[in-house]
Amino acid sequence: MRHAKRWAESRRPHLHGYAGESGSASLEFITAGLILLVPLVYLVVAMSALQGGSLAVEGAARQAARVYVQAPDEATAQTRAERAVQFALADYGLEAGAAQVDIHCTAATTGCLTRHSAVTVTVRISVALPLVPDVLSVRGAASVPVQATATQVVSRFWATQ
Repeated sequence: MRHAKRWAESRRPHLHGYAGESGSASLEFITAGLILLVPLVYLVVAMSALQGGSLAVEGAARQAARVYVQAPDEATAQTRAERAVQFALADYGLEAGAAQVDIHCTAATTGCLTRHSAVTVTVRISVALPLVPDVLSVRGAASVPVQATATQVVSRFWATQ
């Protein structure tokens, strides 16, 4: 009987784990959780910054094209389009000075503001990834270029005022 009891006691730690590992599961869970959770949280924050930049340039291009085709003349159209881009980017917290705005139209010989002329506005900006320090100009390399294009057609009823 003694032999059977000794054998049973020697087998018990193998069935329920080693006595020296008591409480290590929570430590392993915390360590593995942090290793997996921190990059996942950063990925979500980075993707939200890129999505915000994408929405900003899309809205800026669309509004700039709209105000351009509704302006009374070319100079006013250019000024209004630039102001629309500035406001749209400022709404998303982006610097409007860093954006590149290109305006092209189909009727370049007669002017952009002629009837049935299509005006295309392209807005480009680089969205910096969050939490990247500006050491040795690394922040410029850690940015993603975002571009949006919008086209509006000048109304067939458009006339100079």
